[in-house]
Amino acid sequence: MKKEKRSKRGAFSLLELVIVVAIIAVLAAIAIPRMSRGSKGASDAALTANLSVLRNAIDIYVAEHGSSYPSPLNIVNQLMQYTNAAGNAQGTKDTTHIYGPYIRKIPPLPVGAKKGGTGIAVEDDDGVGWIYDPDTGAIKANCTDSEKDDAGKQYNQY
Repeated sequence: MKKEKRSKRGAFSLLELVIVVAIIAVLAAIAIPRMSRGSKGASDAALTANLSVLRNAIDIYVAEHGSSYPSPLNIVNQLMQYTNAAGNAQGTKDTTHIYGPYIRKIPPLPVGAKKGGTGIAVEDDDGVGWIYDPDTGAIKANCTDSEKDDAGKQYNQY
C-alpha cells in the first residue's frame, strides 16, 4: 500500500494574495468616493437644518415682539437671552423680560470658506457665519457665489 503524501500548507500562495488585494482595491475604489460624497451631503443637510433653526428663532421673536425684527447689532443676545417687549436682552428672566430665549446657541456654518463661523452680521467679517438682513429678517450662509453644493446651488441661496 502506498501512502499518499498530503502537503501541509502553512501559508497562502502568491496568486491567492494577489487576488485578495485586487478584490480589496476594487471595493475601495467603489466605496471611497461614495463616503466622501456622503460627508459633503451631510454638510449640505446641516446647512439646511441650521438655517431652519435660525429662521424659526427669528420668526418666533418677530411674533412675540409686535412684528419687530431683532437688531443687527444685538441679534445674538436677543435670540439667546430673555427679552422685554422693546427687545432689550438680559440673561435672567424677570417680570418684564418674559420672552425667549429662542435658541440655545448659534450653530456654526457647516460649509464654505467661513466654515465654523458662528457670528451673525449684516456683512462679511472675521468669524461671521451668517448674514442677516434686519429689514426683512432674512438670514443666509456667509458664502460666496462660487461656493455651491453638488447640484450647483449656491450655499448663500439656501
